[in-house]
Formats: sequence, C-alpha cells, structure tokens
Amino acid sequence: MKITSHALKILAALVWYLGGVILGSKGGSLLIEADLLKPEQNWTWWAIFGGLLIGGLKAKYLFSVSCKKNLARIDLLDNPKIWQFFRPGFFLFLAMMIVAGVTLSRMAHNNYIFLLSVAILDISIATALIGSSYIFWKQKAFSSD
Repeated sequence: MKITSHALKILAALVWYLGGVILGSKGGSLLIEADLLKPEQNWTWWAIFGGLLIGGLKAKYLFSVSCKKNLARIDLLDNPKIWQFFRPGFFLFLAMMIVAGVTLSRMAHNNYIFLLSVAILDISIATALIGSSYIFWKQKAFSSD
C-alpha cells in the first residue's frame, strides 16, 4: 500500500500523542488509587512533580532526538509504505513496553509505593511524549509543503 511521507509523519504524530494521552490517563488513575489507599500521605503530589520533571528531561534529551531522527528517516524513504511511520524495531519495542506497562500496573494494585512508582514512570513517559511533540510542529510534519 503506497502512502505519502506527509501521511506517515501524521501517523507517527498521532501514535506519539495517543501514547502520551493514554499514559497520562493511566498514571493519573494509579495516583488516584494510591491516594485512596493512603489519603493522609502527600506523596501523590511529589509523584506528579517527579514524573513531570523526569519527563521534561526525557523530552528534551531523548524523545525529541528520536522524533527528529524518525522524521528525517521518513523524508528519505523513496517509496513509503503505511507501516513505515516507525522502524520495525520500534514496533517490537512498543509492544514490549505495552506488555510491561500493563503487567506493572496490575502488579501495583493495593501497593502504595508500587502504585506511586508506576505512576511516576507513566507520567514521565507521557510528559516526554507530549513535551517532545513540538518537533512535529517545528518540522512542519502537519503541513504538506
């Protein structure tokens, strides 16, 4: 199936944003569960702060670099195919991360520290995804020029 590189960039951005929204929501749910377990604790706020801080660093130094490289790779494709919006290895990595995330979330239920830890992880990745998404705009991935 043939597709334009412009459409591949939009697909990459949609997956990027979707991942950020899903992980942010999941992290929030874990924090709510942790807060219900120990409402007298203030660690929920520290977890939010930690996740945002770590995510901001990841966005700046890791995810934005990855995003730039992927957009440059898409530009170099001679005959783009719909599945090429990410490298094949990325799809394998993504599948492994989804399974690991679901497993960690299930294991964390009713464990305050574990819930906070997984929430920090989820919020940091969500922040990194959303925070690095400016690259799509900066490199005009949504415009067809």
